[in-house]
Order: sequence, then C-alpha cells, then structure tokens
Amino acid sequence: MAERSVKIYSVKETFLTVQGEGAQAGRPAVFLRFAGCNLWTGREQDREKAICQFCDTEFVGVDGPGGGRFEGPEALARHVKSFWPAGGDPLVVCTGGEPILQLDAPLVAALHAEGFEIAVESNGTLQAPDGIDWLCVSPKAGAPLKQLHGDELKLVFPQDGLEPSAFESLEFGRFSLQPMDGPQRQENAAAAYRYCLDHPKWRLSLQTHKWIEVP
Repeated sequence: MAERSVKIYSVKETFLTVQGEGAQAGRPAVFLRFAGCNLWTGREQDREKAICQFCDTEFVGVDGPGGGRFEGPEALARHVKSFWPAGGDPLVVCTGGEPILQLDAPLVAALHAEGFEIAVESNGTLQAPDGIDWLCVSPKAGAPLKQLHGDELKLVFPQDGLEPSAFESLEFGRFSLQPMDGPQRQENAAAAYRYCLDHPKWRLSLQTHKWIEVP
C-alpha cells in the first residue's frame, strides 16, 4: 500500500502580538502568516500587473522570524503553540498573503486541539474551510468574491470601482471600513470617517499596530 503523502505548509513568519485592526483590535494573538497569494506574486517588479496593488505585507518565502516549512498540521499547530504564553484565551490569526491557499480542515482541527480559537483574514476569493471561529473577508477590486458570509467584512477604502454599498446585503456580522495606507492616508482616513457617519452600518477600522510600531 502506498504511503499517504504529508502536506507541507509554507509559513513566512509566526509571532506574538496584538491584533491591530478590525473588530478584535487589541486582543493578544499569535499571527501565522502563510507564504503566497493569488492576487500578487509579492515581487515589486510585478506590482503594476497585480490585481491588488496596494498590499504592504511581505509574504514571499519562508525566511521570516518563526517561518519555515512544516510537515503536517500537527507540527505546525505545535509551532504556533510555542509562541503563546501561559494563561489567557489562545488566539491564532491566520493571514498572508492569502491563508486559504493552505489552511485546510486538518490544520483547523490541529489548532483547535492545541486550544486555539482560529481567526482568518482572507481576500474572499476562495471558500474557507469549516470550523473557523472568526472569518474576516477583505474584498479587493478586480477579484471575484466567493466567500459571501462570515463574521466581518473589512473593506480597505477607497478602492476604484468598489463601493461599500455593494456588500451590505451579504451575510456578515460586522462591516468595517479601513482607510487605505500610503501617501494619501490622512485624506483616506477623513473620507472613511465621513462615510461611516453617513452610513452607520459601517464601523471605522484603524491600523493601531502601525501607530505603536509593532508587527
């Protein structure tokens, strides 16, 4: 009988921090950043051709702090557990890149077995596996949206051709508007602030980790 192959998970970095944005801002969490994305190669020479051109995250390779290749879901779950201090309510935030390219049901089960609540930050172009405790979807202009329900829809604002009103009928528990970072950050923050006041279904999400200069 042929041996069953073991899945290899490619991780850019793993670190303990606090969630800096969205509904769970301020909560301590282990960030598990998977390598790879389906909207951009991560190489600067390809940015102009990317579907998402404003990404500011390094997700190429496995050479970041706590990064590497892990054989099987249990090995990766144990690795994540090693970053959590004693006590509290363990939370892992699976992010990327695009985490759903690698996050699967066996890994969800392994992380739960280690006592973690699982949060995921996805671009929504792929269907998420069952069992995720907090699913946050961040749609991108020009990319198909296939994950149409979850806990939080967090829209980077503004994006040409992507109006917040287009998502309000979807089945999400919370709708967050996050100003796009970059040279026009202040103008974007002011525009997002005004939009939330005029459309109170949306809540303003700010990247607090950038203010205090932590990962």
